Amino acid sequence: NLVTQDMVNQLQPGMTAAQVRYVLGTPLLVDTFTQDRWEYLYSLQPGGDKRTQERLTVYFDQNGRLTHFSGNFIPQMPEDSTAE
Repeated sequence: NLVTQDMVNQLQPGMTAAQVRYVLGTPLLVDTFTQDRWEYLYSLQPGGDKRTQERLTVYFDQNGRLTHFSGNFIPQMPEDSTAE
């Protein structure tokens, strides 16, 4: 699955696993022993150009709620259109 910055910006602590799956799609890897971590990984090499690889790992608590994430993306605050 292609993960974009816009998708990552929608992630909020406390989201359910179903909500995270709705935003990001099906993870590439879910650890069968500890299902509290999902891995999203993809690589892209358009037209023979340099390969780009992106990674996002999302973590859940024991109740299946999103606690945090790590990887190539950082959360961005929405731009305030009234600020100058």
